[in-house]
Amino acid sequence: MNAATQREEDLFEAARQMADAAGRRDFLEQACAGDSALRARIEELLRAEADAERFFTEGASALNLSTDSLPFPRGTPTAAGTPPADLPTEETVGTRIGRYKLLERIGEGGCGVVYMAEQEEPVRRRVALKIIKLGMETKSVIARFEAERQALALMDHPNIARVFDAGATDRGSPYFVMELVRGVRITEFCDQHRLGIRQRLDLFTQICHAIQHAHQKGVIHRDIKPSNIMIAPQDGVPVPKVIDFGIAKATEARLADRPLVTADAQLIGTPAFMSPEQAAMSGLDIDTRSDIYSLGVLLYELLTGKTPFDGKELLKSGVDEMRRTLREKEPPRPSARLSALPRVELIKAAECRQTEPARLVSLLRGDLDWVVMRALEKDRTRRYETANGLAMDILRYLSNEPVMARPPSRLYRFRKLVRRNRVVFAAAGAVAFALVAGLGVSTWLFIKEREARHRAVAAEQQEIRLRREAEIREKLTQAALFVSQERYDGADNLLREISLSQPTVEGAAVFRSVGEWHALHNRWQLAADRFAQLLRVNDLDGVDVATLDYLRLGPALIELGDTNGYGRFRQEAIARFVGTPGPFADRIVKISLLLPANSRLIESLGPLAEATAKSRAEADASGDVFLAAWRSVSLALFEYRRANYAGAAEWCRRCVAYPQFNAPRAATARAILAMSCRQLGQLKDARSELAGSREIIESKFRSELDRGTPVQGFWFDWAFARILLREATALVETSSGSQ
Repeated sequence: MNAATQREEDLFEAARQMADAAGRRDFLEQACAGDSALRARIEELLRAEADAERFFTEGASALNLSTDSLPFPRGTPTAAGTPPADLPTEETVGTRIGRYKLLERIGEGGCGVVYMAEQEEPVRRRVALKIIKLGMETKSVIARFEAERQALALMDHPNIARVFDAGATDRGSPYFVMELVRGVRITEFCDQHRLGIRQRLDLFTQICHAIQHAHQKGVIHRDIKPSNIMIAPQDGVPVPKVIDFGIAKATEARLADRPLVTADAQLIGTPAFMSPEQAAMSGLDIDTRSDIYSLGVLLYELLTGKTPFDGKELLKSGVDEMRRTLREKEPPRPSARLSALPRVELIKAAECRQTEPARLVSLLRGDLDWVVMRALEKDRTRRYETANGLAMDILRYLSNEPVMARPPSRLYRFRKLVRRNRVVFAAAGAVAFALVAGLGVSTWLFIKEREARHRAVAAEQQEIRLRREAEIREKLTQAALFVSQERYDGADNLLREISLSQPTVEGAAVFRSVGEWHALHNRWQLAADRFAQLLRVNDLDGVDVATLDYLRLGPALIELGDTNGYGRFRQEAIARFVGTPGPFADRIVKISLLLPANSRLIESLGPLAEATAKSRAEADASGDVFLAAWRSVSLALFEYRRANYAGAAEWCRRCVAYPQFNAPRAATARAILAMSCRQLGQLKDARSELAGSREIIESKFRSELDRGTPVQGFWFDWAFARILLREATALVETSSGSQ
């Protein structure tokens, strides 16, 4: 198909989706750009489509067919954008759908209508129920709708709207039920409550952490904008909620049973918040850094009240010019954008942020300009690597620490040091003044002079300590920069000079990345050292990330051959988490039993094993196959270590029977099953399962091991499988040779 034909089809498809006739005319005038022949062909296609649909509608009436037998779903729009008069277009208020009664129509998106509904059982509560628009049950729309449902189901974060239920109406339209977010869009909330810059940045960092959570689950939002971020007060505290993953793209996870395919010439997203790679209209070239760009646009609007490029102007310019602007034109810095505003608009923007116009421009000039413009880089390799990285730079700004958005000069670092330690520098100046003054007094002031000298020494020691801490923070910042540039050797050299004792998110991220770099190159001693340092500073990342960090250190110690160190490690892991067993207890069970254990240690794991069984049952009931299968592996290993070989075999078989194959999980389960069968005297089955496990693992380790992904398996998942394979091989093959 040539380019002209493709363009004609794209314009026809876009025009036929427009319900408003006037809007369609304006669109064709701009899109055809004076090409009357092209416009005539498109209008002829639209008329032909209308005649075809009218033929089917009238033919169905003549044959006395029910509306369910029409060749299109109920409410299918005609070419003019309106459904046949006798067909309903959407569910009416008061209708019952399953356990839910529709109370009020509260919103509408590109393919779904949102209602406030009342759930009547097993609990009574108000929820938001989203139904696909009647007449829009195309394969692509249904696939996108199912992707939204599954994407939200993967999330478990206080700043992301939760999903409760899903199903289909009597008409066959899919729906899902989610948390009802009572609030307003973030920009309106900030302006209505006249939030200052610091308060806006606090809300923004919460949003960054929510988007980071989605990225860790393998989901890209692709439509971050103020209307998809609602502020809902909870106990008087404003809490942002990210909603509408309707056009989310799964980076790894399979989000829908139907394939979600975006046409080559279809723009997905909102123009003003669209990243340059989205504007390039190449769906294969979108990754999590596209959301970083949209977060940068959101931050730009929170700070200035304007987006980098005006949305209305982008639409007026036409598709090609809009794409060129997003991909090539550099937006003004936030401070420059404010300075260029008319005086009235600047005063209004400053009042909404509880400051003066000149003060507002001054606040944005410098650090915030650099942070925003780094997030808005056209070249995504120059943006922040993660949403957490963007949030961390905001926190550095709020703490008067050097931001990573620009290389820090010596003068810049010194100025930041003075701002952070005003009291210390003022005290040092006062002490110096006291010393100079003391030299001119008479000897009867000797005692007071000596006291001043002691104060000077104490102040100097304090200054040295603060300078040392500042140097450590600077080295940590530089190491983080090296990691973002994949210069791990440079980062590792800096870490050798750093001794951290306080929890730090940035430090944990650097130790984690460098430790994994050593592990992937089989430098197990260095990997174990970095992971051990990581566990001392990872208290701020939450239980999810902390338990994953334990999964990193355990196999490193075993591969190193440090069995004594592994014994101490698993005792510490159990002591840390046994008092508060949660949804990630299965990870501590698994990492504590990679090597055989005595009965006392197995008994101490009892509460964690009970929590694992409970969370596995909940995951199974909710249809979360991924979590249910992994937790079955942990339960199998627990039963095997306490000599319940039949129970262990049963859990292994359950794990292998789940759909959505995961290679390291299957290899681990089959290795445990081989050992269980051997203990039960089923030697043939033991040899078969051992061979299957070995084939999966050897196939993986023929090529270079990488970090992996949550869905396909991390590197340490493969390390677990290999460790258990060695144990299974020694057990099964030794017994086979003796017979």
